[in-house]
Amino acid sequence: MRISALAAEAGLPVATVKYYLREGLLQPGTATSATQASYDESHVRRLRLVRALTGPVGLSVQQARAVLQLVDEPGDDLYSTLGRAVGTLPPDGARPADDAADPYPRARAALEALGQVYDPEFAAVAQLEGALAAADDAGMSITPERLAAYGRAAADLAAYDLERMPTEPRAAVEYTVLGTALYEPVLLALRRLAHQDAAVRRLGRDA
Repeated sequence: MRISALAAEAGLPVATVKYYLREGLLQPGTATSATQASYDESHVRRLRLVRALTGPVGLSVQQARAVLQLVDEPGDDLYSTLGRAVGTLPPDGARPADDAADPYPRARAALEALGQVYDPEFAAVAQLEGALAAADDAGMSITPERLAAYGRAAADLAAYDLERMPTEPRAAVEYTVLGTALYEPVLLALRRLAHQDAAVRRLGRDA
């Protein structure tokens, strides 16, 4: 298909498709002449993915490009690739002082309480530190009971996701990286809707 048909199939303006091509978010088509190229369903899928990452997920073009580059060129270490992907996603983590002996004390304590791995190089550790610090500053520190409840729920979700991860390395990277980017907003929305449902049931009000 030509670029006009590709844009129509993906539900995007032609100018946007051309912008994604220039920015490297969309792979080039097969050249059919000096000024034209042909595109296929893989391009449609990629455009829909880009639209999701830059729309509902809320990534910038630069962040989306970084995530897609990890999918396209994952390397040999899935753990490191996932860490780099998490590092591209909002929210930003706390920035420790250069001379800090323990850069993420809140996150370390929380993860140790949960019996989880503490790896300060993994981007989500900084994100956790920043979130815990914000809660402390607001006078709403995470209690041990809340931490344990959240930790159990998160562990169950992680186990569910990993049990379904493909075994082929490239597919595993795509599943893990894109799943992190695309499913986290779903979890946030579900938590808020569960709060609404619980409040309706507890307060006895009609929805």
